[in-house]
Amino acid sequence: MGRKIHPLGFRLGVSQKHHSYWFANSKDYPNFLEEDRKIRRFVEEYITKHGKFVSNYGGVGQIEIRRKTDLLQIVIYTGSPNLLIEEQSFAINQMKNDLGKVLGLEPQNLQVILTGVTQPYVEPNILAKSVVLQLQSRVPFRRIMKKTIELAGKRNGGGIKIQIAGRLNGSEMARVEWAREGRVPLQTLKAKLSYCYHPAQTTCGVLGIKIWIFRDIE
Repeated sequence: MGRKIHPLGFRLGVSQKHHSYWFANSKDYPNFLEEDRKIRRFVEEYITKHGKFVSNYGGVGQIEIRRKTDLLQIVIYTGSPNLLIEEQSFAINQMKNDLGKVLGLEPQNLQVILTGVTQPYVEPNILAKSVVLQLQSRVPFRRIMKKTIELAGKRNGGGIKIQIAGRLNGSEMARVEWAREGRVPLQTLKAKLSYCYHPAQTTCGVLGIKIWIFRDIE
């Protein structure tokens, strides 16, 4: 069987940048790495839970973490413009306070910044979470793939590939279905490629969603 490398790690340092910006010695590195994982999970779960109270909720694209001597900065890229307008009602300050308690940080040592994404439908994280919600609502997977490709294709000049694996439509045997439009050069290091994997818990079991989006070649 083929061994497939992670497309983002494969391009790290060439056409893919890091999402965590900090330096640490060998003693502190594991603790910081685990803390980054906790931060990302906490932010995604919090925004997913409270996002239903915000009109035109567009999901979270990515989360960047920057560490300085006495400051932890978290930059959240969201596809919802109304999330920025309704920041106070969305209780971002409450999320900051709760996160500070989890990490043991004072409010002055923690900064949370919301940034809007200009093209949310070319962000694989946002698309994948949209696919998950539709699958959990029992929308036919072929219709989901077609609609997702149409949404991304109108705003993306490169290409998109979407793959859904598992017990599709409740079938007894698991299988893999995929669709692609345009170019998706997985072997080209200079290709600016975005990728996301997201599981979907459905009544028929867990489905795996993978989305690749190709933008351009540097």
